[in-house]
Amino acid sequence: MALLNLNPFLFLSMPGGGEWIIILVVVLLLFGGKKIPELMRGLGRGIRDFNDAKTNVTKELEEGMKEKENVTTTSPSSTTTNTHANHS
Repeated sequence: MALLNLNPFLFLSMPGGGEWIIILVVVLLLFGGKKIPELMRGLGRGIRDFNDAKTNVTKELEEGMKEKENVTTTSPSSTTTNTHANHS
């Protein structure tokens, strides 16, 4: 009955100090001392690649928005100029 009254976000909280120690021991047992630096390098590369991709996508979106603004601001003035030139 007490399990039904638990907050669902209770299980999504960050691990505490003792829990981190248990996690580190399990990782050490699974991968061994020699594989952990290699694992961390791979994790670092993955994070760096993700951040680079995120930066590139953001930059491309901003450039696309600027191009759209430039086309929108220059397009109506050029059509009005062409309209006046054709009627003269």
